[in-house]
Amino acid sequence: MTDFENKVQALRAHHEELLSRKNKPVEWGNGIYEKYRYPIVTAEHTPLEWRYDFCEKDNPYLMQRIMMNATLNSGAIKWKGKYLIIVRVEGADRKSFFAVAESPNGIDNFRFWEEPITMPDDVIPATNIYDMRITQHEDGWIYGVFCAERHDDSCPNDLSAATATAGIARTKDLVNWERLPDLKSKSQQRNVVLHPEFVDGKYAFYTRPQDGFIDTGSGGGIGWALVDDITNAVVTEEKIINARHYHTIMEVKNGEGPHPIKTDRGWLHLAHGVRACASGLRYVLYMYMTALDDPTHVIAQPGGYFLVPEGIEYIGDVMNVVFANGWIADDDGKVFIYYASSDTRMHVATSTIDRLVDYCMNTPQDGLTTSASVETIKRLIKKNKG
Repeated sequence: MTDFENKVQALRAHHEELLSRKNKPVEWGNGIYEKYRYPIVTAEHTPLEWRYDFCEKDNPYLMQRIMMNATLNSGAIKWKGKYLIIVRVEGADRKSFFAVAESPNGIDNFRFWEEPITMPDDVIPATNIYDMRITQHEDGWIYGVFCAERHDDSCPNDLSAATATAGIARTKDLVNWERLPDLKSKSQQRNVVLHPEFVDGKYAFYTRPQDGFIDTGSGGGIGWALVDDITNAVVTEEKIINARHYHTIMEVKNGEGPHPIKTDRGWLHLAHGVRACASGLRYVLYMYMTALDDPTHVIAQPGGYFLVPEGIEYIGDVMNVVFANGWIADDDGKVFIYYASSDTRMHVATSTIDRLVDYCMNTPQDGLTTSASVETIKRLIKKNKG
């Protein structure tokens, strides 16, 4: 065996060790969910064939010819008994693409399918696409809704000026995708999510209207819009169903994560909230619930955050960020929450429908002032005294 072949063999053994590593829950959590010791997918989990040229003649030093920078912000779906996440993979060139990774148990042994997803372009091709939400809709299709980013040509001398629209695609097998026209809206749109059921015979979208690519501006929070035809999706009316508030975890922005989970008590929602702090923008996750008969009516919203970056999760390409746009609810009530940390790596946390409903229904709301927060704590102290 040549030296090159020995290096390849060692590389493959090292990679297999990473892919097959068992994950373990972290002890002493908050009782709401369990986090796990290891990230489930990192840039190093991507297939070696995506990164290395294994021809000794062409790559005698066994260099990475195509480097991967991050794996983040993944949609999720249970498919043929496997736990699948549709990963946003970002290359060293800053371009993101989608790729499917599957696991037999949802917490470890995630392995990518052989090739990334080939996503057809819209009429106007996007420079970058990312952050796909997956919805298995009652119409029989699986839909992916994602951000399509393009340069803002109205600012030709500003290379950082961009526009965002909600790209829409659908599939029956997660391999072959049909691209539909981007969602048409009066404002820019990121973090758009398709509701899994028809509402009044129409397709329902959770939106996040914003004045610019980064700033929400007049956008008041998580919106709601009904669309007649998803093959030509046009938002004509949009209302805010989950608003931003001053001096909260969502004062700068908030956005829907994955599509909500239907329970016998209402729809469970997972969302992200953003606030400004000395180190920049801090992204956290929070939850709320809406009524079964009216998904726009909020019936419960625990105060504060649900999940935040901890330990190594705080460090990465974009610090102090957690973001989730995928979760899976099993038939037995177990819930797998897939979240990214600091725009770098993917993690999982597990809980149950019962625990998440209990958390939403019985956790005090944010009173929006210091005095209200203190009174809430005092009531709990008094209760615990008996």
